[in-house]
Amino acid sequence: MRQPPRALMVFAAGLGTRMGALVADRPKPMIPVAGRALIDHALALADGAGVTRTVVNTHYRAAALAAHLAGRRDVALSHEPELLETGGGLKAALPLLGPGPVLTLNSDTVWTGPNPLAALAGAWVGSDAAALLMLVPAARATGHAGRGDFALGPDGRIARGGPFVYAGAQAIEAAAVAAHPGRAFSLNAVWDGLIAAGRACGIVHPGGWCDVGRPEGIALAEALLRQAGDG
Repeated sequence: MRQPPRALMVFAAGLGTRMGALVADRPKPMIPVAGRALIDHALALADGAGVTRTVVNTHYRAAALAAHLAGRRDVALSHEPELLETGGGLKAALPLLGPGPVLTLNSDTVWTGPNPLAALAGAWVGSDAAALLMLVPAARATGHAGRGDFALGPDGRIARGGPFVYAGAQAIEAAAVAAHPGRAFSLNAVWDGLIAAGRACGIVHPGGWCDVGRPEGIALAEALLRQAGDG
């Protein structure tokens, strides 16, 4: 039986251009949703899942985000002078995260229901996957524009194309990311290799989920939290 991942990478380095004027004076992870910055929603999930090491990557308006997180001694920063994309950002942060499996979380998502990080950590123990992705059905992926990303087989393996949306949370072996030869690259490049090898799996989040990548996502996320009694 494998040990569950206890280290977490929170992706917070994006430019947030789809947010328009809302990021004129702040990075996207500091946009408030239901009275709390997006980054704080993410860290609340980390706290609830028993995460012991958290790394947040920064780029745009990094000083503001660093100041916001200054009181969190359990959070380390991985600054990217040049954007490295998701895979490259995670690879650069691995020395801070440590060896073994790590959790990752997009900072522009809001969740209700069971803690997705705790669910991933628990499912990882009984899985043989090198990447375990949290999925939501496209039909209830609030704020998401477009089709699904993956199909989910009866054995839990994923394939490209299908009715499930990647919800921005996963557990993944650090070695699978470290082995990628590039410096700036998307995690999609790692997933494709693992899918081909039959080592990429998914689980479905049973609660609510909202993509807060656009301004209209804020009201949608706040409505979702009110429905759940969390906002």
